[in-house]
Amino acid sequence: MKPQKLLCPTLACFLASCCCNLMMAGDITLTINKQYLNLPVSHHAERKAMSFTVNGKQERQFVIRLATDTPDYWVFSDVSAFKGKKLTISYDGPDDGLYQIYQADQIAGQDSIYHEKNRPQLHYTQRRGWNNDPNGLLWYKGEYHLFYQHNPYEREWENMHWGHAVSNDLLHWTELDEALRPDHNGTVFSGSAVIDYKNTSGFGTKDNPAMVAIYTGAAKKQVQCLAYSLDKGRTWTKYEDNPVIDSGERWNTVDTRDPKVFWYEPNNEWVMVLNERDGHSIYTSKNLKEWTYQSHTTGFWECPELFELPIDGNPAHTSWVMYGASGTYMLGDFNGKEFIPKAGKYYYCGGSIYAAQTYTDTPDGRRIQIGWDRINHPNLPVNGCMTLPTELTLRTTKNGIRLFCNPIKELESLEMSGVEARGLTAEQANEILKPFAGNDVIRLRFTIRLSHATSAGISYNGQNLLDYDMNGNRVNGTFYSPEDMTSMELTADLIVDRTAADLFIDNGAYVHYMQCSPRNANGYLFWGNNIEVKWLKVTPMKSIWE
Repeated sequence: MKPQKLLCPTLACFLASCCCNLMMAGDITLTINKQYLNLPVSHHAERKAMSFTVNGKQERQFVIRLATDTPDYWVFSDVSAFKGKKLTISYDGPDDGLYQIYQADQIAGQDSIYHEKNRPQLHYTQRRGWNNDPNGLLWYKGEYHLFYQHNPYEREWENMHWGHAVSNDLLHWTELDEALRPDHNGTVFSGSAVIDYKNTSGFGTKDNPAMVAIYTGAAKKQVQCLAYSLDKGRTWTKYEDNPVIDSGERWNTVDTRDPKVFWYEPNNEWVMVLNERDGHSIYTSKNLKEWTYQSHTTGFWECPELFELPIDGNPAHTSWVMYGASGTYMLGDFNGKEFIPKAGKYYYCGGSIYAAQTYTDTPDGRRIQIGWDRINHPNLPVNGCMTLPTELTLRTTKNGIRLFCNPIKELESLEMSGVEARGLTAEQANEILKPFAGNDVIRLRFTIRLSHATSAGISYNGQNLLDYDMNGNRVNGTFYSPEDMTSMELTADLIVDRTAADLFIDNGAYVHYMQCSPRNANGYLFWGNNIEVKWLKVTPMKSIWE
């Protein structure tokens, strides 16, 4: 980003190209003739309310730290829907910053996006602002949709919208305009999306079924709302009778949020799993509009999931999985009205992941998951990213049936030529790794065997990305017992992506997500007393943005 250059289109350019007329302190009106409004942000400024009004109707309202002098960075708002119309910007703060706002067909800093020093090259990040929970994950007509909690106007949490991106391979993403914006029901918290193929809602037709988003509106209380799209998620209409569920009084709480909805074929109806107070509730509906409370499972917090998986790949032998935002899960049965726990609570992941959701309607039936990776990217106008897409499976282990998580097979298409070797000492393996010391987008797969060491692992620029404490049975501080209790070996699949790292242990038995925080420039190093690197495969990775 080059703020000093971007300040060129200030008052003179604004007056000339935007048809700007000063109305009163804190208000400006312009005729929209470009795609974006670029807005300067400074974290020295206080958050103040801003609104966009078109033809007397308030179209957008949010808070922003509008810079009055040199901005820390720029954010943008897509105003292409208002082309040819007069738009009034009202702002409750000092009006100096209003005269830096300008419209253009590119966002400020477009030339550097995705190429910045600390921008992840494998994990999805939005162009600007904050993200958290993934929402509305579904596949429809060749596109994987990724919606997510998004503050478009700052790199910190606020102004919850639904951001939106699409991909045809779960790797290469195209960011679209905001899908859902705040309204009288509040900001737009987490939720899910479905394709209403049977047109139970009446929002679409059987030839053109509606994509329906079910989300939490968060104002003084939290309520559940609907919106629908008839153009593959590009534009949305809020349901006029929102909210469809207002259950806070029943639970004596405002914490009723994050609806996950799916079609349950045996009962020919929709099922909603909704987090309410101390756990997950089940609701059912025939039309997505009218919902009936059925049951409640305590012990979870936020972002519910409920799905069925085959055990060891056998479709005749299945179990249902229920989990919450932390990733702890239960296994059990589901009859369409009630989840009956039979085992758990277990965990399969740890570290920086939170609020993971799985895809609906994948064409090959895989249960694909994406989570929020709570990662900071220094010196970028972006905060947070999405975890790499993974496939969830159920496998039988020595401890019973457990959930496993592995990178999707499509990730292999990003691998470049690398090195593979076997039967190495740590010193020999480190020699192989030396040429890759400066590569911060890379995949390392290896099996280590401990001998004299009670702990061993691998570091990157002074940070331990794998720290296996065999004596305490811990991987990066989390208890882990290998399938063979007496094993001295550990297999890992480590994917480093500049500021983020994903570590998959023993073919997905445990996954650890973490921030990369370099402390020196030593590159990649195996460590541990007299360990053997039985197998090592090193593959640099292509960027998903190329």
